[in-house]
Amino acid sequence: MKALVTGGEGGLGRAIRARLEREGYEVESLDLVSGFDVTDPAAWERVSSVDLACLNAGVLTGEGDVRKLTDEQYRRAVSVNVDGVVFGVRRLAQVMDRGVIVATASLAGLTAMPTDAIYSLTKHAVVGFVRSVAPLLAPIRLNAVCPGIADTPMIDEQRDAFSAAGFPLLRPEDVADAVWSAATSTETGECWFVQPGREPAPFVFPNLPGPRRDGSRVGPPPTGPPPS
Repeated sequence: MKALVTGGEGGLGRAIRARLEREGYEVESLDLVSGFDVTDPAAWERVSSVDLACLNAGVLTGEGDVRKLTDEQYRRAVSVNVDGVVFGVRRLAQVMDRGVIVATASLAGLTAMPTDAIYSLTKHAVVGFVRSVAPLLAPIRLNAVCPGIADTPMIDEQRDAFSAAGFPLLRPEDVADAVWSAATSTETGECWFVQPGREPAPFVFPNLPGPRRDGSRVGPPPTGPPPS
């Protein structure tokens, strides 16, 4: 069995790779440090079919004040966190007949994250994309994991503050276990929350109030193309 992990040389990526290897997969690491840029569509053209793909690469902007946000910080976060997932899913859907794709989103994709609003924007995009495109990819299954704050080098600048506050952090292995749960789920379009001290599980999204016409409920909107 073959798998790939983007961002495979980072803290979460290494833990995911180790978990998949224990499950018997031959794992390829696709990471910028080894020459693979997830933001480059041409790089994805060289990717072939796998049984399991983990689209894990992600970055913070490093800027909490949107008034000081640079164009470069914004573009890099959107490119890595959103383009890296969209390009990956597009390519994998072209070359895979079946199998599983798991995208790493974040709890910041399920709630507000004022300390990095652009990061939260990108992870909301990943959650919305996974939920929207998953039904179109069958028999490929596509799910997401939404971890809380994990103990990786991404939090090095805030590590002392978390320690002083006694705030529990996820171990990278906890996230890797959740990735495996999402990968082995029989469902598609799920977004698994991952929090310290809790078993990972699919997040239950609240129902939206639907439209009414003359006081009566209206069914869902049509999903096909408009009539010509």
